[in-house]
Amino acid sequence: MDRYLLSVDECYQADRLAEQAGIASIDLMEAAGAGVAREIASRWTKQPVAILCGPGNNGGDGFVVARHLAELGWPVRLSLLGEKENLKGDAAINAERWTGKFEALSLDVLNDCNLVIDGLFGAGLTRPIEGVTQTIIEAINDRQMDCVGIDVPSGIHGDTGSVMGAAPNCKLTVTFFRPKPGLFLLPGRLYAGEVSVINIGISRSVLETIKPKTQLNHPDLWRGLLPSPELTDNKYTRGHSVILGGDVMTGAARLSALGARRVGAGLVTICASPQTFPIYASAEPGMIVQPVMDDQAFAVFLEDPRRNAVLLGPGAGVSDTTKTRTVAALKAKKKTVLDADALSIYEGDAETLFSAIQSPTVLTPHEGEFKRLFPDLAGGKLARTQAAAKQSGAVLLLKGGDTVIAAPDGRTVITDHVSAFLATAGSGDVLAGMILGLAAQGMGMFEAACAASWMHGDAGLRFGKGLIAEDIPKLLPAVMAGIDGKDRV
Repeated sequence: MDRYLLSVDECYQADRLAEQAGIASIDLMEAAGAGVAREIASRWTKQPVAILCGPGNNGGDGFVVARHLAELGWPVRLSLLGEKENLKGDAAINAERWTGKFEALSLDVLNDCNLVIDGLFGAGLTRPIEGVTQTIIEAINDRQMDCVGIDVPSGIHGDTGSVMGAAPNCKLTVTFFRPKPGLFLLPGRLYAGEVSVINIGISRSVLETIKPKTQLNHPDLWRGLLPSPELTDNKYTRGHSVILGGDVMTGAARLSALGARRVGAGLVTICASPQTFPIYASAEPGMIVQPVMDDQAFAVFLEDPRRNAVLLGPGAGVSDTTKTRTVAALKAKKKTVLDADALSIYEGDAETLFSAIQSPTVLTPHEGEFKRLFPDLAGGKLARTQAAAKQSGAVLLLKGGDTVIAAPDGRTVITDHVSAFLATAGSGDVLAGMILGLAAQGMGMFEAACAASWMHGDAGLRFGKGLIAEDIPKLLPAVMAGIDGKDRV
């Protein structure tokens, strides 16, 4: 099964293509509303329910939900924003099919029930919610009512996940054909609750015309590309990763090295200054440490073609040394991962970095580092990440509880398989090392970033409370065994 996410415009296009294929729009609305009713009936026992309907097609879906729940014997109270006489198209047709009472939208409709269906506004909302609608949404949240969103929670932008004025906290959001990015981007994800995607009769073949480029991250997208050693392999054929070690925050590079080793890199070398060599050399015995006297020594060390992937930034320091060695790595045309200080050092000079990117590269900023490199990019996280990838010529992994990964060619994924407990010092260093280790073994940079992001999230979900960065590499064998479908490592 594909995991495509469709923008609001792409969803409209899917509807039009379905109609061109002979499916009437009124039938799509009927299937949508009937599907929402089934999802509700499968999760809640029969009880009084308030259905809030807006003046557009989202409200039309609500009329269908009301009719189907009433036919199942549910006590339904339907409230309409606006006048019935002003409804148009399919919404007007389904308003006529509803034989029950219409009430004006007010707080009264929420009385004597705990379940409310939000059919006020769909993903195409273009202005902030206000007035009586805002008052009712705030009441739903204040009373902690069970809420079901139709398509998207009203007030959530379907493309960006931003809140436009107000939005209900939904226990369930039922969407159609393919979900929208805003259901997985923050803060929209926090309002959507469980997301259920139902089939309303649109053929998957319409995707061939739409050609969507955004997907939800999942092993199905890259499982077959994960490196798997053969008996004929040796440590050199499994890739030699190189990490620049900093002089102060020496733990960062060591955490990255653990991440790279755990995902299968055959060798991992930390290049350290002579004064910090003892610190690195006294750490894990399987980690190689190479003392480098100066920038020239680092560049020479990278000349060996077996050293095929390099990571710079974790704990490196915001210094001229970091900048010089970043340029050296890019000139060596190794697979390169740039994180943390290797990004911050280019604040105000991003074009110098971008012009030096001539080989497969991943940039892994958090929001602060992203703004230093791309101060002029505005808008939603998805669009900003896509624009940054195109501008830089690198794969962009913009970290967070809704990590977005974009390739320069437009391919994009959103990782929602995450844990809040990953918000701890060193977690990002491990992630950068994981990308490095997968790339060193031959995985493409975009795919390596996607796989590492998902596995990193899975490790956090497996551990939960008490997680520190050092725990993540230890969890990776079980994570990878789970991806392979094995019960044990």
